[in-house]
Amino acid sequence: MNALPITFIGAGNVGTHLARRFHDTGFRVVQVFSRDKSKAEALAGSIGADAVDQLSGIVAHTGLYILAVRDDAIAEVGRQLADVGIRDGLFAHTSGATPASVLQPYFGRFGIFYPLQTFSPQRTPDFLDIPICIQASVPEDESLLKTIACAVGKQAVVMEERQRIALHVAAVFVNNFSNYLYQRGQHILEKEELSFDLLLPLIRETAEKVRHLPPNAAQTGPAVRGDKKTIARHLEYLQETPDDAALYETMTRLIVNAAKKK
Repeated sequence: MNALPITFIGAGNVGTHLARRFHDTGFRVVQVFSRDKSKAEALAGSIGADAVDQLSGIVAHTGLYILAVRDDAIAEVGRQLADVGIRDGLFAHTSGATPASVLQPYFGRFGIFYPLQTFSPQRTPDFLDIPICIQASVPEDESLLKTIACAVGKQAVVMEERQRIALHVAAVFVNNFSNYLYQRGQHILEKEELSFDLLLPLIRETAEKVRHLPPNAAQTGPAVRGDKKTIARHLEYLQETPDDAALYETMTRLIVNAAKKK
C-alpha cells in the first residue's frame, strides 16, 4: 500500500496539511503541483517529493492523484490533466460541496477524499481527530480510499452525495458562521477596550458541552429563558451598530422559536 505513488495537485491549506500527513504516515508522495512555484517547492521539499508548477510536468502513474484545489477549479484542472495525458490512476478531490461526477468526463476512476476540518497555515491539525469522508466510482477504489483514510485520519466515512452536501452545510453553520460571531464579539469588546481573551473560557465550555449534551439541551442565555428585559438592554446597547442589532434580533427570534418546539 505504501508503495502506491501519490501526487498532490494543489499546495494550499488543505493540500499542504494533507500531503504532510500522508508523508508522516508512510505514504509515498512523489510530486506536488502548484502554479505558485514557491508553494510547490516548499511543500515538496518538506516531504521529499518533486515540485512542479506546470501540469505538463506531472509524471503519469496508476496510483492516486489528490486534487486539493478550489471548488470552482476542480473540473477545469481535471480537464487540463486529461489534456496533457494524465488519465490513468484514481483521481480524488477534497471538496465537501462539489460532486465527484465533475471528474467523470475526464477519468475512468474518480472519487472524493474530504477531511472534515478547518485548515489554517498557522496550526497543525490533529488528524487522529478528523473524520475523512470518501466516495468512489467503483467498489475497489472505495476500499482503497477507505484504507488510506483510516491510516491518515480518525475514521473513514463512506457517504452519498446528498449526505456529504448536508454535512458540508452543517459544517458551515458550526464553523464558519460561529467564527464570524467570534469576530463580532471581538469587535464589541474592542470598542470598550476589553480583551477577547475574556471570552475564551466561555467558548471552550460551550464547545465542550456539546460533546456531552445535544445542542438544544446545552442552549442557555436570555432568549431561551424569555428574559425580555435583558434582550431590550442588549438591543439598546447595539443601536450604534445596526448590523449587529439585526443579527442579535434574528438569532434571538430563532432561539425563541426553537425553544417553543421542545
